Amino acid sequence: MPASVWKGFISFGLVSVPVRLYAAARGSRIALHQLHSTCHTRLRQPLFCPTDDRIVDRSEVVKGYEYEPGKYVLIEPADLKKIQPQSARTMEILSFAESSEIDPLVFDASYFVVPEEEGRKAYLLLVKTLEETHRVGIAKVTMHQREYTVFMRPYRHGLALHTMYFANEIREAPGFGEVNHMKLSPQEIKLAEQLVTTLSEEFHLEKYHDEYQERLKELIEARQKGEEIAAAPSPKRAPVIDIMSALKKSLASAGQPGKARKASKPGPARAAASNQRRAAHRRAS
Repeated sequence: MPASVWKGFISFGLVSVPVRLYAAARGSRIALHQLHSTCHTRLRQPLFCPTDDRIVDRSEVVKGYEYEPGKYVLIEPADLKKIQPQSARTMEILSFAESSEIDPLVFDASYFVVPEEEGRKAYLLLVKTLEETHRVGIAKVTMHQREYTVFMRPYRHGLALHTMYFANEIREAPGFGEVNHMKLSPQEIKLAEQLVTTLSEEFHLEKYHDEYQERLKELIEARQKGEEIAAAPSPKRAPVIDIMSALKKSLASAGQPGKARKASKPGPARAAASNQRRAAHRRAS
């Protein structure tokens, strides 16, 4: 069973819900280590003290803040406990907001909020209320020596929690959002919309996977057997043509039988969408 990363209470008004937080998602990657090229021994980073000229044990390590070059203020674990705010034990919901008002760009890490046995009814009340009102709760919680602002939202009959990037943490990219007064013709917009409709389908998370990690696993298995692995095919760069021709060719290609997308969950909604796509293709041609 996975270990919880936080234990405490959710409070909204005078209602208090004992809960635990569990990581909702973790990256899954194959780790490649650094080895010595001659003997293939794994290289490690030692904790070396240049003053004592020796490697120190982790039990000898303390934390400190450098306020001047070479000068530190020592911070003991007991000191850190003294300064923990109320949010270290209680997530007080400060406000509620429409879920549509929150840009996914500000979402950071995700967690599942699981109630303790004695808090299940109050937990269910909060979940149902958020579902009915289409709102998320905004709260604060302290974890890993940092206070986070978090969103709580209903997810699969439970609560999901997302830590939030602050406004000063959202970066800017040069030229992002600049359109340079370019003009798009109504025909270009119409064909692009038809192409999007033709390529649209229901989202299923299980369909998507990390192809590079799969190829890396195949490479490792092949090397263990003393075999080689075929190189991945290189994508062909599309020829430079005008955008209208590109859209028309894309629509024609997407409408070919070999390019048709297989519906994993057929139903009335899927059938209607399919009819719309066929109609859009006929109009384009």
